[in-house]
Amino acid sequence: MGGAVSAGEDNDDLIDNLKEAQYIRTDKVEQAFRAIDRGDYYLDGYRDNAYKDLAWKHGNIHLSAPCIYSEVMEALKLQPGLSFLNLGSGTGYLSTMVGLIIGPFGVNHGVELHTDVVEYAREKLEDFIKTSDSFDKFEFCEPVFVVGNCLEISTDSHQYDRIYCGAGVQKDHENYMKVLLKIGGILVMPIEDQLTQITRTGQCSWESKNILAVSFAPLVQQSRADGEKPDSVELPPVTVRSLQDLSRVYIRRTLRDLDNDDSAGKETAQKVPQKRKRRRCQRRRINTYVFVGNQLIPQMVESEEEEHIEEEQKEVEDEEEERDIGEIEIVKQANMLRDQIMALPLPESLKAYLLFYREK
Repeated sequence: MGGAVSAGEDNDDLIDNLKEAQYIRTDKVEQAFRAIDRGDYYLDGYRDNAYKDLAWKHGNIHLSAPCIYSEVMEALKLQPGLSFLNLGSGTGYLSTMVGLIIGPFGVNHGVELHTDVVEYAREKLEDFIKTSDSFDKFEFCEPVFVVGNCLEISTDSHQYDRIYCGAGVQKDHENYMKVLLKIGGILVMPIEDQLTQITRTGQCSWESKNILAVSFAPLVQQSRADGEKPDSVELPPVTVRSLQDLSRVYIRRTLRDLDNDDSAGKETAQKVPQKRKRRRCQRRRINTYVFVGNQLIPQMVESEEEEHIEEEQKEVEDEEEERDIGEIEIVKQANMLRDQIMALPLPESLKAYLLFYREK
């Protein structure tokens, strides 16, 4: 599934294409996609495929196509402080983007069938927290992943504001999914080859809307012998943040706000230029015909004028690219939040705590 938009050269280019095709429609979803580099969730040796609008699978590791994730993020209508459950959480790519929007007072849980994939997701999450500059630009709700079959969730589990299921749901499992949803909540899942948005409007009432046609592998049902009791999945507990953790959140928020206020007051060119879209020239073509067997087949041939236009266009793009790179090098700044924390008159151990023990 995928291929709806052109391949990008990098993560920003891919997001530009998703915006142009109207898969990404809101600023908060765009910011989350730009903050998390899709290529970081690929295995070494496969990153060249990361910015194509295609699904990717290697063993148990799987990523849906970018256009699918875009529609899911828009359909979830995420807000700060919401609770989110990802059924079939995979690499944690989607859960990490969600965490950037729902913020530190949200709940971010994921259930994944395969132990090796959960370990992979935890490694990627740790890499993001320790090394990504995006981590210091957002208030983050860290995902918590558990191993289990999402069709065997304990019946007394708490409900969620937002739920996404990343595998095809059979019609007879639809009500099972709906029960996990709070009143007023939104569930997005593929059912009967349609990515569907379901809103719970009351105790026993729902509204459904088809988003787009999709093809997902079905949910795996746990096989067991007759009479054998299934392994129940215990979802992570919803806990209240400690006073120490709340202090860290508010100190970081205050320093970030101060930095933003300082930046807003300066009239220097500190904004990175928007990524330049490659201009597409209108091509002129000449119709010719060739015989193949007994059939006359039309064939499109580029004119000499088109080749000349393409050469001029390439020269202009090369010049603009050099200019853009130069501007980016000038305006690229250090991590200001980190610098402010390190300048505080605090013990080194407390500074490390405020930085989430980040390596960068």
